[in-house]
Amino acid sequence: MSIPSIEDSWARIDAWLAAHAPVSHARLRPPASQADIEAAQRTLDVAFHPDLKASLRCHDGVEPVDGTPVLAYYGPLSSVTDIVRSTEFLRGIGADLDEDLDEDEPLDEDDEDYDELASYWHKDWLLITLGIGRQSSDGLFLTCHAGAHWGRVGRYFDEDAPSFTSWPSLRHVLADYADALERGSTFGGRTPVVADGTLLWDDETSVVPQPRSPLALAAAAGEPRPAPPAPAAPPAEPPQADGPRLVFVRVRQSEPPAPPPYQPDTIFVEGIGADQLLERLGAVPGTVLARTREHAEESAESLWAAHRPLVRAGTAGAWAYAVQEAGAAQFGRPEVLRRVSARTRAVALTKRGPEVTVTLAEDGVARPKALHHVLSPREDRVDIPGTDQPARRVGTDPFPGSQAAYVRVLAALEGEFGIVHRPADDVAAELTSALLLPVLDDMPETGNPVTFVRDFDLAALVGRTPADRLRAAFAAQLARLAAETHIDTYPEVADALELIGRGERVPLTADDALDLRLRTLAAEAWAARQSVRPSWRDDGSPLSQDDTNAWWIRHGAAGALRAFILRPVPEAAASIIHQRTTAHWRAELAEDLASS
Repeated sequence: MSIPSIEDSWARIDAWLAAHAPVSHARLRPPASQADIEAAQRTLDVAFHPDLKASLRCHDGVEPVDGTPVLAYYGPLSSVTDIVRSTEFLRGIGADLDEDLDEDEPLDEDDEDYDELASYWHKDWLLITLGIGRQSSDGLFLTCHAGAHWGRVGRYFDEDAPSFTSWPSLRHVLADYADALERGSTFGGRTPVVADGTLLWDDETSVVPQPRSPLALAAAAGEPRPAPPAPAAPPAEPPQADGPRLVFVRVRQSEPPAPPPYQPDTIFVEGIGADQLLERLGAVPGTVLARTREHAEESAESLWAAHRPLVRAGTAGAWAYAVQEAGAAQFGRPEVLRRVSARTRAVALTKRGPEVTVTLAEDGVARPKALHHVLSPREDRVDIPGTDQPARRVGTDPFPGSQAAYVRVLAALEGEFGIVHRPADDVAAELTSALLLPVLDDMPETGNPVTFVRDFDLAALVGRTPADRLRAAFAAQLARLAAETHIDTYPEVADALELIGRGERVPLTADDALDLRLRTLAAEAWAARQSVRPSWRDDGSPLSQDDTNAWWIRHGAAGALRAFILRPVPEAAASIIHQRTTAHWRAELAEDLASS
Protein backbone atom coordinates (compact mmCIF):
# COMPACT_ATOMS: atom_id res chain seq x y z
CA MET A 1 0.00 0.00 0.00
CA SER A 2 1.39 3.40 -0.98
CA ILE A 3 1.97 5.96 1.74
CA PRO A 4 0.42 9.40 1.16
CA SER A 5 2.79 12.26 0.55
CA ILE A 6 3.64 14.70 3.32
CA GLU A 7 1.50 17.33 1.62
CA ASP A 8 -1.54 15.01 1.35
CA SER A 9 -1.35 14.03 5.01
CA TRP A 10 -1.05 17.64 6.14
CA ALA A 11 -4.06 18.56 3.99
CA ARG A 12 -6.13 15.90 5.79
CA ILE A 13 -4.85 17.03 9.22
CA ASP A 14 -5.63 20.67 8.42
CA ALA A 15 -9.13 19.84 7.24
CA TRP A 16 -9.98 17.73 10.29
CA LEU A 17 -8.62 20.24 12.80
CA ALA A 18 -10.42 23.13 11.10
CA ALA A 19 -13.72 21.23 11.24
CA HIS A 20 -13.48 19.67 14.72
CA ALA A 21 -10.75 21.41 16.75
CA PRO A 22 -10.50 25.01 15.53
CA VAL A 23 -8.63 26.15 18.65
CA SER A 24 -5.84 23.66 17.98
CA HIS A 25 -5.91 24.37 14.25
CA ALA A 26 -5.17 28.04 15.00
CA ARG A 27 -2.00 26.98 16.85
CA LEU A 28 -0.36 25.62 13.68
CA ARG A 29 2.38 27.93 12.47
CA PRO A 30 2.53 29.11 8.84
CA PRO A 31 4.98 27.46 6.44
CA ALA A 32 8.71 27.91 7.02
CA SER A 33 10.56 29.84 4.38
CA GLN A 34 13.16 28.19 2.18
CA ALA A 35 15.71 30.69 3.47
CA ASP A 36 15.06 29.66 7.09
CA ILE A 37 15.40 25.96 6.24
CA GLU A 38 18.68 26.53 4.37
CA ALA A 39 20.04 28.66 7.21
CA ALA A 40 19.25 25.91 9.70
CA GLN A 41 21.03 23.33 7.55
CA ARG A 42 24.13 25.54 7.41
CA THR A 43 24.04 26.16 11.16
CA LEU A 44 23.76 22.47 11.98
CA ASP A 45 25.88 21.31 9.02
CA VAL A 46 23.20 18.72 8.20
CA ALA A 47 21.19 18.19 5.03
CA PHE A 48 17.55 17.95 6.16
CA HIS A 49 15.71 14.89 4.90
CA PRO A 50 13.19 15.68 2.11
CA ASP A 51 10.30 14.55 4.36
CA LEU A 52 11.26 17.08 7.00
CA LYS A 53 11.66 19.92 4.51
CA ALA A 54 8.26 19.07 2.98
CA SER A 55 6.61 19.09 6.41
CA LEU A 56 8.20 22.41 7.38
CA ARG A 57 6.98 23.93 4.12
CA CYS A 58 3.43 22.97 5.17
CA HIS A 59 3.74 24.18 8.77
CA ASP A 60 6.74 25.49 10.65
CA GLY A 61 5.78 23.41 13.66
CA VAL A 62 3.25 24.73 16.14
CA GLU A 63 2.89 27.45 18.74
CA PRO A 64 3.86 25.68 22.00
CA VAL A 65 0.97 27.09 24.06
CA ASP A 66 -2.18 25.65 25.60
CA GLY A 67 -4.40 23.93 23.05
CA THR A 68 -1.61 23.28 20.56
CA PRO A 69 -1.93 20.01 18.60
CA VAL A 70 0.51 17.39 19.83
CA LEU A 71 1.58 13.97 18.59
CA ALA A 72 0.11 12.19 21.60
CA TYR A 73 2.90 11.34 24.08
CA TYR A 74 5.56 12.68 21.73
CA GLY A 75 4.60 16.33 22.14
CA PRO A 76 4.23 19.20 19.65
CA LEU A 77 6.05 19.38 16.32
CA SER A 78 9.18 21.53 16.40
CA SER A 79 9.65 24.67 14.37
CA VAL A 80 12.90 25.32 12.48
CA THR A 81 14.08 27.42 15.40
CA ASP A 82 13.20 24.64 17.88
CA ILE A 83 15.06 22.06 15.77
CA VAL A 84 18.25 24.15 15.75
CA ARG A 85 18.06 24.95 19.47
CA SER A 86 17.28 21.38 20.57
CA THR A 87 19.88 19.79 18.29
CA GLU A 88 22.67 22.11 19.46
CA PHE A 89 21.69 21.50 23.08
CA LEU A 90 21.70 17.70 22.72
CA ARG A 91 24.92 17.71 20.72
CA GLY A 92 26.57 19.59 23.57
CA ILE A 93 25.47 17.02 26.14
CA GLY A 94 26.57 14.18 23.86
CA ALA A 95 30.01 15.74 23.40
CA ASP A 96 30.49 16.05 27.16
CA LEU A 97 29.51 12.42 27.66
CA ASP A 98 31.86 11.25 24.92
CA GLU A 99 34.74 13.05 26.66
CA ASP A 100 33.86 11.36 29.95
CA LEU A 101 33.89 7.94 28.26
CA ASP A 102 37.45 8.56 27.01
CA GLU A 103 37.21 5.92 24.30
CA ASP A 104 40.41 4.79 22.63
CA GLU A 105 38.99 4.96 19.13
CA PRO A 106 35.98 6.77 17.69
CA LEU A 107 33.23 4.71 16.09
CA ASP A 108 33.94 3.97 12.44
CA GLU A 109 30.80 4.82 10.44
CA ASP A 110 32.11 2.86 7.47
CA ASP A 111 32.37 -0.32 9.51
CA GLU A 112 29.62 -2.83 8.64
CA ASP A 113 29.01 -3.32 12.38
CA TYR A 114 28.55 0.41 13.00
CA ASP A 115 25.58 1.06 15.30
CA GLU A 116 24.02 4.50 14.90
CA LEU A 117 22.20 4.11 18.22
CA ALA A 118 25.41 3.52 20.16
CA SER A 119 25.95 7.22 20.85
CA TYR A 120 24.01 9.41 23.25
CA TRP A 121 23.13 11.82 20.44
CA HIS A 122 24.24 11.33 16.83
CA LYS A 123 25.38 14.48 15.06
CA ASP A 124 22.95 13.87 12.18
CA TRP A 125 19.85 13.44 14.35
CA LEU A 126 17.26 16.23 14.50
CA LEU A 127 14.70 16.47 17.31
CA ILE A 128 11.45 17.08 15.39
CA THR A 129 9.06 17.20 18.35
CA LEU A 130 9.30 18.76 21.77
CA GLY A 131 8.33 16.16 24.33
CA ILE A 132 5.19 16.17 26.38
CA GLY A 133 6.75 18.82 28.63
CA ARG A 134 7.61 21.01 25.60
CA GLN A 135 11.31 20.63 26.37
CA SER A 136 14.31 19.18 24.54
CA SER A 137 14.47 16.35 27.09
CA ASP A 138 12.40 13.92 25.02
CA GLY A 139 10.56 13.55 21.75
CA LEU A 140 10.87 12.09 18.26
CA PHE A 141 14.04 12.46 16.24
CA LEU A 142 14.66 12.08 12.51
CA THR A 143 17.95 10.66 11.35
CA CYS A 144 19.50 12.55 8.44
CA HIS A 145 22.56 10.31 8.48
CA ALA A 146 23.23 8.76 5.07
CA GLY A 147 22.95 5.00 5.45
CA ALA A 148 20.56 2.21 6.27
CA HIS A 149 18.43 4.35 8.60
CA TRP A 150 18.28 7.56 6.55
CA GLY A 151 14.93 9.28 7.15
CA ARG A 152 13.92 6.90 9.93
CA VAL A 153 12.06 8.17 13.02
CA GLY A 154 13.36 7.39 16.48
CA ARG A 155 12.42 8.12 20.06
CA TYR A 156 14.71 9.98 22.42
CA PHE A 157 14.29 10.20 26.17
CA ASP A 158 16.95 11.66 28.40
CA GLU A 159 16.76 8.87 30.98
CA ASP A 160 16.86 6.02 28.48
CA ALA A 161 18.80 4.90 25.43
CA PRO A 162 17.53 6.23 22.08
CA SER A 163 15.64 3.76 19.92
CA PHE A 164 13.98 3.62 16.53
CA THR A 165 10.20 3.52 16.41
CA SER A 166 8.10 1.32 14.15
CA TRP A 167 7.66 4.29 11.77
CA PRO A 168 10.15 4.01 8.91
CA SER A 169 9.68 7.65 7.88
CA LEU A 170 8.05 10.95 8.75
CA ARG A 171 5.57 10.24 5.93
CA HIS A 172 4.34 7.23 7.91
CA VAL A 173 4.04 9.30 11.11
CA LEU A 174 1.86 11.98 9.52
CA ALA A 175 -0.23 9.43 7.59
CA ASP A 176 -0.98 7.53 10.83
CA TYR A 177 -1.74 10.81 12.58
CA ALA A 178 -4.25 11.79 9.90
CA ASP A 179 -5.84 8.31 10.07
CA ALA A 180 -6.17 8.54 13.86
CA LEU A 181 -7.93 11.90 13.64
CA GLU A 182 -10.34 10.85 10.89
CA ARG A 183 -11.16 7.41 12.32
CA GLY A 184 -10.91 8.13 16.04
CA SER A 185 -8.31 5.37 16.28
CA THR A 186 -5.20 5.34 18.45
CA PHE A 187 -1.94 7.08 17.71
CA GLY A 188 1.02 6.22 19.87
CA GLY A 189 -1.34 4.29 22.11
CA ARG A 190 -3.71 7.23 22.75
CA THR A 191 -7.11 8.19 21.35
CA PRO A 192 -8.00 11.64 19.97
CA VAL A 193 -10.84 13.54 21.63
CA VAL A 194 -12.05 17.12 21.29
CA ALA A 195 -13.04 19.39 24.16
CA ASP A 196 -14.05 23.03 23.64
CA GLY A 197 -12.49 23.10 20.20
CA THR A 198 -9.18 21.68 21.44
CA LEU A 199 -7.61 18.41 20.34
CA LEU A 200 -6.67 16.21 23.29
CA TRP A 201 -5.24 12.71 23.51
CA ASP A 202 -6.47 10.33 26.19
CA ASP A 203 -6.03 6.70 27.17
CA GLU A 204 -8.53 4.06 26.12
CA THR A 205 -8.28 0.96 28.29
CA SER A 206 -10.03 -2.35 27.85
CA VAL A 207 -10.66 -4.54 30.88
CA VAL A 208 -10.78 -8.33 30.86
CA PRO A 209 -14.39 -9.14 31.90
CA GLN A 210 -13.43 -12.25 33.84
CA PRO A 211 -9.75 -12.18 34.83
CA ARG A 212 -8.33 -15.27 36.44
CA SER A 213 -8.52 -14.89 40.21
CA PRO A 214 -5.34 -15.45 42.25
CA LEU A 215 -7.45 -16.16 45.33
CA ALA A 216 -9.56 -18.72 43.47
CA LEU A 217 -6.39 -20.39 42.19
CA ALA A 218 -5.07 -20.41 45.75
CA ALA A 219 -8.21 -22.05 47.10
CA ALA A 220 -8.09 -24.70 44.38
CA ALA A 221 -4.42 -25.44 45.06
CA GLY A 222 -4.92 -26.07 48.76
CA GLU A 223 -2.35 -25.72 51.49
CA PRO A 224 0.69 -28.00 51.39
CA ARG A 225 0.95 -30.26 54.40
CA PRO A 226 4.33 -30.65 56.10
CA ALA A 227 5.97 -33.98 55.34
CA PRO A 228 6.52 -36.25 58.33
CA PRO A 229 10.15 -36.44 59.41
CA ALA A 230 12.05 -39.22 57.69
CA PRO A 231 13.28 -42.03 59.97
CA ALA A 232 16.93 -41.81 60.79
CA ALA A 233 19.07 -44.14 58.71
CA PRO A 234 21.09 -46.73 60.66
CA PRO A 235 24.81 -45.98 60.79
CA ALA A 236 26.75 -47.61 57.99
CA GLU A 237 29.08 -50.44 58.87
CA PRO A 238 32.68 -49.62 58.03
CA PRO A 239 33.92 -51.87 55.21
CA GLN A 240 36.34 -54.64 56.11
CA ALA A 241 39.29 -55.11 53.83
CA ASP A 242 42.58 -56.98 53.94
CA GLY A 243 45.86 -55.44 52.93
CA PRO A 244 46.68 -51.76 52.43
CA ARG A 245 43.86 -49.24 52.84
CA LEU A 246 43.39 -45.76 51.45
CA VAL A 247 42.53 -43.34 54.23
CA PHE A 248 40.75 -40.01 53.60
CA VAL A 249 41.19 -37.26 56.14
CA ARG A 250 38.44 -34.62 56.34
CA VAL A 251 39.79 -31.15 56.86
CA ARG A 252 37.46 -28.87 58.79
CA GLN A 253 36.69 -25.71 56.91
CA SER A 254 35.49 -22.44 58.36
CA GLU A 255 31.96 -22.62 59.73
CA PRO A 256 29.25 -20.86 57.69
CA PRO A 257 27.88 -17.70 59.29
CA ALA A 258 25.15 -18.32 61.83
CA PRO A 259 21.65 -17.35 60.71
CA PRO A 260 20.27 -14.18 62.30
CA PRO A 261 18.18 -14.70 65.42
CA TYR A 262 14.42 -15.07 65.11
CA GLN A 263 13.14 -11.53 65.66
CA PRO A 264 9.73 -11.22 63.96
CA ASP A 265 7.35 -8.29 63.93
CA THR A 266 5.12 -8.87 66.95
CA ILE A 267 1.99 -7.20 68.26
CA PHE A 268 0.67 -7.60 71.82
CA VAL A 269 -2.93 -6.83 72.80
CA GLU A 270 -4.10 -6.81 76.41
CA GLY A 271 -7.10 -8.70 77.71
CA ILE A 272 -8.15 -10.72 74.64
CA GLY A 273 -7.43 -14.23 73.41
CA ALA A 274 -5.33 -15.39 70.46
CA ASP A 275 -8.41 -16.26 68.42
CA GLN A 276 -9.92 -12.82 68.99
CA LEU A 277 -6.63 -11.18 68.01
CA LEU A 278 -6.55 -13.12 64.74
CA GLU A 279 -10.12 -12.01 64.06
CA ARG A 280 -9.20 -8.36 64.65
CA LEU A 281 -6.23 -8.71 62.32
CA GLY A 282 -8.51 -9.97 59.55
CA ALA A 283 -8.00 -13.74 59.58
CA VAL A 284 -9.37 -15.43 56.47
CA PRO A 285 -11.99 -18.04 57.41
CA GLY A 286 -10.90 -21.53 56.50
CA THR A 287 -7.17 -20.77 56.91
CA VAL A 288 -7.06 -20.91 60.73
CA LEU A 289 -4.85 -23.81 61.79
CA ALA A 290 -2.18 -24.67 64.37
CA ARG A 291 1.18 -24.33 62.64
CA THR A 292 4.84 -24.38 63.59
CA ARG A 293 7.03 -21.67 62.15
CA GLU A 294 8.45 -24.09 59.58
CA HIS A 295 4.95 -25.12 58.51
CA ALA A 296 3.87 -21.47 58.29
CA GLU A 297 6.86 -20.50 56.15
CA GLU A 298 6.32 -23.41 53.77
CA SER A 299 2.63 -22.57 53.41
CA ALA A 300 3.34 -18.86 52.91
CA GLU A 301 5.61 -19.62 49.96
CA SER A 302 3.00 -21.75 48.20
CA LEU A 303 0.33 -20.83 45.66
CA TRP A 304 -2.23 -21.34 48.43
CA ALA A 305 -1.12 -18.20 50.29
CA ALA A 306 -1.56 -15.91 47.25
CA HIS A 307 0.97 -13.48 48.77
CA ARG A 308 -1.29 -12.71 51.73
CA PRO A 309 0.24 -12.05 55.17
CA LEU A 310 0.45 -15.06 57.47
CA VAL A 311 0.59 -14.69 61.26
CA ARG A 312 0.74 -17.03 64.25
CA ALA A 313 -0.86 -16.09 67.56
CA GLY A 314 -0.48 -17.10 71.20
CA THR A 315 -0.77 -15.71 74.71
CA ALA A 316 1.73 -14.26 77.17
CA GLY A 317 0.05 -13.82 80.53
CA ALA A 318 -2.75 -11.26 80.17
CA TRP A 319 -1.70 -10.40 76.63
CA ALA A 320 -2.44 -12.06 73.31
CA TYR A 321 0.30 -11.71 70.74
CA ALA A 322 0.78 -12.37 67.04
CA VAL A 323 4.00 -12.80 65.10
CA GLN A 324 4.14 -12.17 61.37
CA GLU A 325 5.82 -14.96 59.43
CA ALA A 326 5.32 -13.77 55.84
CA GLY A 327 3.73 -11.17 53.61
CA ALA A 328 3.61 -7.38 53.54
CA ALA A 329 4.27 -5.87 56.97
CA GLN A 330 1.07 -5.20 58.93
CA PHE A 331 1.71 -4.39 62.57
CA GLY A 332 3.12 -0.90 62.12
CA ARG A 333 0.14 0.29 60.06
CA PRO A 334 -2.09 2.81 61.88
CA GLU A 335 -5.20 1.11 60.43
CA VAL A 336 -4.18 -2.18 62.07
CA LEU A 337 -3.21 -0.61 65.38
CA ARG A 338 -6.56 1.16 65.53
CA ARG A 339 -8.51 -2.08 65.01
CA VAL A 340 -6.61 -4.30 67.41
CA SER A 341 -6.46 -1.74 70.25
CA ALA A 342 -10.21 -1.01 70.30
CA ARG A 343 -11.37 -0.91 73.98
CA THR A 344 -7.94 -2.05 75.14
CA ARG A 345 -4.30 -1.30 74.41
CA ALA A 346 -1.77 -2.73 71.99
CA VAL A 347 2.01 -2.66 71.72
CA ALA A 348 3.65 -3.29 68.35
CA LEU A 349 7.30 -4.29 68.00
CA THR A 350 8.49 -3.98 64.40
CA LYS A 351 11.90 -4.39 62.83
CA ARG A 352 13.07 -3.29 59.39
CA GLY A 353 16.78 -3.58 58.70
CA PRO A 354 18.39 -0.93 60.91
CA GLU A 355 15.13 0.15 62.53
CA VAL A 356 13.50 -1.25 65.65
CA THR A 357 10.27 0.51 66.61
CA VAL A 358 7.84 0.13 69.49
CA THR A 359 4.40 1.72 69.10
CA LEU A 360 1.69 1.97 71.77
CA ALA A 361 -2.00 2.40 70.90
CA GLU A 362 -4.85 2.77 73.39
CA ASP A 363 -8.50 2.35 72.41
CA GLY A 364 -7.77 2.97 68.74
CA VAL A 365 -5.45 5.95 69.27
CA ALA A 366 -1.69 5.78 68.80
CA ARG A 367 0.36 7.47 71.52
CA PRO A 368 3.17 9.34 69.75
CA LYS A 369 4.96 10.16 73.02
CA ALA A 370 5.26 6.46 73.75
CA LEU A 371 6.97 5.77 70.41
CA HIS A 372 10.38 4.17 70.88
CA HIS A 373 12.64 4.15 67.84
CA VAL A 374 16.15 2.72 67.53
CA LEU A 375 18.32 3.16 64.43
CA SER A 376 21.35 0.92 63.96
CA PRO A 377 24.29 2.04 61.78
CA ARG A 378 25.36 -0.27 58.98
CA GLU A 379 28.48 -2.26 59.88
CA ASP A 380 29.09 -4.74 57.07
CA ARG A 381 31.09 -2.44 54.79
CA VAL A 382 34.84 -1.91 54.81
CA ASP A 383 37.20 0.15 52.67
CA ILE A 384 39.42 -1.76 50.25
CA PRO A 385 43.05 -1.01 51.21
CA GLY A 386 44.74 1.38 48.82
CA THR A 387 41.46 2.57 47.29
CA ASP A 388 38.51 4.71 48.19
CA GLN A 389 36.09 1.93 47.21
CA PRO A 390 33.88 0.29 49.85
CA ALA A 391 33.26 -3.46 49.92
CA ARG A 392 30.76 -5.64 51.73
CA ARG A 393 31.84 -8.40 54.08
CA VAL A 394 29.98 -11.58 53.12
CA GLY A 395 28.15 -13.32 55.97
CA THR A 396 28.26 -10.29 58.25
CA ASP A 397 25.16 -8.92 59.88
CA PRO A 398 24.77 -5.42 58.38
CA PHE A 399 22.87 -4.07 61.39
CA PRO A 400 24.08 -5.84 64.56
CA GLY A 401 22.87 -2.92 66.64
CA SER A 402 19.28 -3.63 65.68
CA GLN A 403 19.62 -7.24 66.84
CA ALA A 404 20.74 -6.08 70.26
CA ALA A 405 18.08 -3.36 70.34
CA TYR A 406 15.35 -5.93 69.73
CA VAL A 407 16.47 -7.87 72.81
CA ARG A 408 16.60 -4.70 74.91
CA VAL A 409 13.10 -3.74 73.74
CA LEU A 410 11.70 -7.12 74.80
CA ALA A 411 13.25 -6.64 78.24
CA ALA A 412 11.72 -3.18 78.46
CA LEU A 413 8.28 -4.57 77.56
CA GLU A 414 8.58 -7.00 80.47
CA GLY A 415 9.44 -4.19 82.87
CA GLU A 416 6.83 -1.69 81.63
CA PHE A 417 3.87 -3.89 80.66
CA GLY A 418 4.59 -7.24 82.28
CA ILE A 419 4.89 -8.89 78.86
CA VAL A 420 7.16 -11.93 79.03
CA HIS A 421 7.88 -13.16 75.53
CA ARG A 422 10.76 -15.13 74.03
CA PRO A 423 10.37 -15.44 70.22
CA ALA A 424 12.75 -18.40 69.98
CA ASP A 425 10.44 -20.46 72.21
CA ASP A 426 7.72 -20.24 69.53
CA VAL A 427 9.69 -21.65 66.60
CA ALA A 428 8.65 -25.27 67.09
CA ALA A 429 5.36 -24.56 68.89
CA GLU A 430 2.11 -25.18 67.05
CA LEU A 431 0.42 -21.81 67.41
CA THR A 432 -2.99 -20.87 66.06
CA SER A 433 -2.32 -19.14 62.74
CA ALA A 434 -4.07 -17.80 59.66
CA LEU A 435 -3.74 -15.86 56.46
CA LEU A 436 -4.97 -12.27 56.68
CA LEU A 437 -7.25 -10.23 54.48
CA PRO A 438 -5.52 -6.90 55.15
CA VAL A 439 -7.57 -3.89 56.14
CA LEU A 440 -7.58 -1.02 53.65
CA ASP A 441 -5.30 1.97 53.96
CA ASP A 442 -6.82 5.03 55.52
CA MET A 443 -8.19 7.46 52.95
CA PRO A 444 -5.98 10.53 53.38
CA GLU A 445 -7.42 13.90 54.31
CA THR A 446 -6.01 15.65 51.26
CA GLY A 447 -7.19 19.18 51.91
CA ASN A 448 -5.80 20.10 48.48
CA PRO A 449 -8.03 22.09 46.15
CA VAL A 450 -9.35 20.14 43.18
CA THR A 451 -7.87 21.54 39.97
CA PHE A 452 -7.16 19.76 36.68
CA VAL A 453 -7.64 16.03 36.12
CA ARG A 454 -6.69 14.52 32.75
CA ASP A 455 -6.58 17.99 31.14
CA PHE A 456 -10.06 18.71 32.48
CA ASP A 457 -10.76 21.79 34.60
CA LEU A 458 -12.65 20.07 37.40
CA ALA A 459 -12.33 23.09 39.70
CA ALA A 460 -14.24 25.25 37.22
CA LEU A 461 -16.98 22.63 36.92
CA VAL A 462 -17.29 22.36 40.71
CA GLY A 463 -17.43 26.12 41.04
CA ARG A 464 -20.29 26.61 38.58
CA THR A 465 -22.38 23.50 39.33
CA PRO A 466 -24.89 23.24 42.21
CA ALA A 467 -23.93 20.60 44.76
CA ASP A 468 -26.97 18.37 44.19
CA ARG A 469 -26.50 18.41 40.43
CA LEU A 470 -22.77 17.71 40.79
CA ARG A 471 -23.43 14.75 43.05
CA ALA A 472 -26.05 13.26 40.73
CA ALA A 473 -23.77 13.64 37.69
CA PHE A 474 -20.85 11.94 39.37
CA ALA A 475 -23.07 9.23 40.81
CA ALA A 476 -23.86 8.45 37.15
CA GLN A 477 -20.15 8.64 36.31
CA LEU A 478 -19.42 6.20 39.13
CA ALA A 479 -22.02 3.79 37.76
CA ARG A 480 -20.39 4.04 34.32
CA LEU A 481 -16.97 3.34 35.87
CA ALA A 482 -18.34 0.33 37.74
CA ALA A 483 -19.86 -1.05 34.53
CA GLU A 484 -16.76 -0.63 32.38
CA THR A 485 -14.51 -2.21 35.03
CA HIS A 486 -17.09 -4.93 35.82
CA ILE A 487 -17.12 -4.32 39.58
CA ASP A 488 -20.90 -3.86 39.35
CA THR A 489 -21.09 -7.65 38.96
CA TYR A 490 -20.44 -7.97 42.71
CA PRO A 491 -23.74 -7.84 44.66
CA GLU A 492 -22.28 -5.67 47.43
CA VAL A 493 -21.11 -3.09 44.89
CA ALA A 494 -24.38 -3.21 42.96
CA ASP A 495 -26.32 -2.59 46.17
CA ALA A 496 -24.10 0.39 47.03
CA LEU A 497 -24.53 1.86 43.54
CA GLU A 498 -28.30 1.54 43.80
CA LEU A 499 -28.30 3.51 47.07
CA ILE A 500 -26.01 6.13 45.59
CA GLY A 501 -28.23 6.45 42.53
CA ARG A 502 -31.19 7.19 44.82
CA GLY A 503 -29.18 9.80 46.69
CA GLU A 504 -29.08 7.73 49.88
CA ARG A 505 -26.18 7.20 52.27
CA VAL A 506 -24.16 4.01 51.87
CA PRO A 507 -23.12 2.32 55.13
CA LEU A 508 -19.51 1.19 55.10
CA THR A 509 -18.26 -0.31 58.36
CA ALA A 510 -15.43 -2.62 59.26
CA ASP A 511 -16.01 -6.21 58.17
CA ASP A 512 -19.40 -5.61 56.57
CA ALA A 513 -20.07 -7.14 53.16
CA LEU A 514 -18.94 -4.10 51.17
CA ASP A 515 -15.78 -3.63 53.25
CA LEU A 516 -14.85 -7.28 52.78
CA ARG A 517 -15.45 -7.00 49.02
CA LEU A 518 -13.21 -3.93 48.72
CA ARG A 519 -10.49 -5.63 50.76
CA THR A 520 -10.78 -8.77 48.66
CA LEU A 521 -10.34 -6.75 45.47
CA ALA A 522 -7.22 -5.18 46.98
CA ALA A 523 -5.90 -8.66 47.86
CA GLU A 524 -6.62 -9.93 44.34
CA ALA A 525 -4.78 -6.99 42.80
CA TRP A 526 -1.77 -7.37 45.10
CA ALA A 527 -1.53 -11.13 44.54
CA ALA A 528 -1.84 -10.71 40.77
CA ARG A 529 0.95 -8.15 40.67
CA GLN A 530 3.23 -10.32 42.79
CA SER A 531 2.51 -13.39 40.65
CA VAL A 532 3.23 -12.01 37.19
CA ARG A 533 6.85 -12.01 36.09
CA PRO A 534 8.55 -10.26 33.17
CA SER A 535 8.64 -12.30 29.98
CA TRP A 536 12.35 -12.92 30.42
CA ARG A 537 11.61 -14.48 33.81
CA ASP A 538 8.61 -16.50 32.74
CA ASP A 539 8.08 -19.17 35.39
CA GLY A 540 4.78 -20.49 34.15
CA SER A 541 2.56 -18.15 36.18
CA PRO A 542 -1.11 -19.01 35.58
CA LEU A 543 -1.91 -15.28 35.40
CA SER A 544 -1.32 -13.09 32.37
CA GLN A 545 -0.46 -9.40 32.30
CA ASP A 546 -4.03 -8.74 31.14
CA ASP A 547 -5.32 -10.49 34.28
CA THR A 548 -3.07 -8.34 36.46
CA ASN A 549 -4.11 -5.13 34.72
CA ALA A 550 -7.78 -6.04 35.10
CA TRP A 551 -7.46 -6.59 38.86
CA TRP A 552 -5.61 -3.32 39.39
CA ILE A 553 -8.19 -1.44 37.34
CA ARG A 554 -10.96 -3.03 39.42
CA HIS A 555 -9.09 -2.12 42.58
CA GLY A 556 -8.83 1.48 41.38
CA ALA A 557 -12.54 1.62 40.58
CA ALA A 558 -13.32 0.21 44.03
CA GLY A 559 -11.19 2.99 45.50
CA ALA A 560 -13.25 5.56 43.60
CA LEU A 561 -16.44 4.02 45.03
CA ARG A 562 -14.98 4.21 48.53
CA ALA A 563 -13.98 7.84 47.94
CA PHE A 564 -17.54 8.69 46.86
CA ILE A 565 -18.85 7.18 50.10
CA LEU A 566 -16.29 8.73 52.44
CA ARG A 567 -15.01 11.94 50.85
CA PRO A 568 -16.59 15.20 49.61
CA VAL A 569 -18.00 14.92 46.10
CA PRO A 570 -15.33 17.11 44.40
CA GLU A 571 -12.53 14.90 45.72
CA ALA A 572 -14.41 11.75 44.80
CA ALA A 573 -15.06 13.23 41.36
CA ALA A 574 -11.34 13.59 40.77
CA SER A 575 -10.83 9.92 41.64
CA ILE A 576 -13.67 8.82 39.34
CA ILE A 577 -12.39 10.84 36.37
CA HIS A 578 -8.89 9.52 36.92
CA GLN A 579 -10.12 5.91 36.87
CA ARG A 580 -12.46 6.09 33.85
CA THR A 581 -11.19 3.67 31.19
CA THR A 582 -12.83 5.21 28.13
CA ALA A 583 -11.26 8.18 26.37
CA HIS A 584 -14.77 9.54 25.73
CA TRP A 585 -15.70 10.18 29.35
CA ARG A 586 -15.94 13.95 28.74
CA ALA A 587 -18.89 13.52 26.38
CA GLU A 588 -20.54 11.13 28.84
CA LEU A 589 -19.98 13.58 31.70
CA ALA A 590 -21.66 16.31 29.63
CA GLU A 591 -24.65 13.98 29.16
CA ASP A 592 -24.79 13.20 32.88
CA LEU A 593 -24.64 16.88 33.81
CA ALA A 594 -27.41 17.70 31.33
CA SER A 595 -29.70 14.98 32.69
CA SER A 596 -29.03 15.53 36.41
